[in-house]
Amino acid sequence: MAGTSYKGSEIESVDQFIKGDGLDSVREKEIGQHIGYRYDVNLVPDYTRLTPFLNKYMEVMGWDDLNWLEDVHMGYEEGNPAVFDRNINGWVRVPDTIELPDNQQDRDMIARELLIKFQMSERHPLVQLRQAYTKF
Repeated sequence: MAGTSYKGSEIESVDQFIKGDGLDSVREKEIGQHIGYRYDVNLVPDYTRLTPFLNKYMEVMGWDDLNWLEDVHMGYEEGNPAVFDRNINGWVRVPDTIELPDNQQDRDMIARELLIKFQMSERHPLVQLRQAYTKF
């Protein structure tokens, strides 16, 4: 069944990566450190946990899934919750006003929403580059 294992280890709960020590596969336990990519990129997000914004976004775009966001997860930068934006090769911190749930899948959905909103905002650095270098 898809979404129940990753890199030689069974996924026991959606909070496994928050509560665990990061050494879940046999190889990781052998060498005593986490290696490789933490999440299986083939794991499909639980669509029952979509935020209202993501539901509307998929509807407006005419998409059936969020495959391009499947590997976006809530991370941390200097102890603060953040999401990594590959376009700018940097972390986007989560505003302090947002209360994060305890469930990792819900956190990941919020991370996806924040990433989309930031990439569409006027504050995104690529918008400034476009404005600076557009010919017409």
